[in-house]
Amino acid sequence: MAAWGCRFLLQRGTRLLSPPALAESPVQLVAFVRTVKTTTWFDEHLTEDNQKFMRNSMAEEYKEQTVAKLNPLKDEPWPRHEWTEGSRRVGLVAVKLGMAPIWTKTGERHTVTLLQVQDCHVIKYLSKEEYDGHTAALVVGGKNVSPFHKSEERMEMFMNAGVPPKQKTTTFKISDNAIIKPGTPLYAAHFRPGQYVDVTARSIGKGFQGVMKRWGFKGQPATHGQTKTHRRPGASGPGGDPAKVFKGKKMPGLMGNIFVTAHGLKIWRVNTKLNVLYVHGSVPGHKNCVLKVRDTVLPTRSSTLVHPPFPTYFTEEEGDLDEDLYDENLFVHTDPSLTLA
Repeated sequence: MAAWGCRFLLQRGTRLLSPPALAESPVQLVAFVRTVKTTTWFDEHLTEDNQKFMRNSMAEEYKEQTVAKLNPLKDEPWPRHEWTEGSRRVGLVAVKLGMAPIWTKTGERHTVTLLQVQDCHVIKYLSKEEYDGHTAALVVGGKNVSPFHKSEERMEMFMNAGVPPKQKTTTFKISDNAIIKPGTPLYAAHFRPGQYVDVTARSIGKGFQGVMKRWGFKGQPATHGQTKTHRRPGASGPGGDPAKVFKGKKMPGLMGNIFVTAHGLKIWRVNTKLNVLYVHGSVPGHKNCVLKVRDTVLPTRSSTLVHPPFPTYFTEEEGDLDEDLYDENLFVHTDPSLTLA
């Protein structure tokens, strides 16, 4: 019989007793505590040499898959279209590295966030009928990870695209003339200096916080009869009906750990060798978090858009770019500051 979350077995000596025999013989109550089996990792039963061999073999396989996709226009490319008014491109999946200062030619100091595009590929194309019936979409993944922590359904999607499994996959809505063949690599040169982008990431979780930290409340007075109410929200009900609290009232609760989008951030610099974007200001998320970058939706910023490559940057067409692409107003420290006549 079961009681208090544990399983009990009635026995006498080593012989199990049936229910009719329980009434005739004295019994002994023995408790067996149920244990939960922990998760088994893929390398749990492998030696150190075998673990090293598995990692090296996966790294070589990832390298072969990536090299095979470096020239997507050589293998039956999908039809290409020109940019038109209202076209919508795909975005990128990047990793947040940190922040650094920059200076303009007029001496103004700005802070930028470094976003590195690591192993970003197009995974799948979704037509209008497959997505939502209104617009097409592309599934993009970034940052290679171990295949042992992915489900069979996810692995099948990566195998169909011929790319390694990714840590983050996201969907970007696109216009019909901006489709890209699955397996195509995406680089930081997809964006150009002077362009404005929107960055979406999961914000840093703060846990359960009060109204002063969560909503910026002023709080109660420090003196004049106030007792243990200094950081309290005060009255929470309307004046006519104090017993009622409206839905959406700003109250204490969990703060952070939600998806936040920073709109209209300018790109000051693009490093094509390391695939790093220098984005103006701060972006949501902690260091090393994986986020998504796309063309801004703000009409005031998109009107001044520096037309980037459409639908994306292909090395076969534009060739090798300069290692660093700078905005025209950005001060470049490697340029000479003095010239001799």
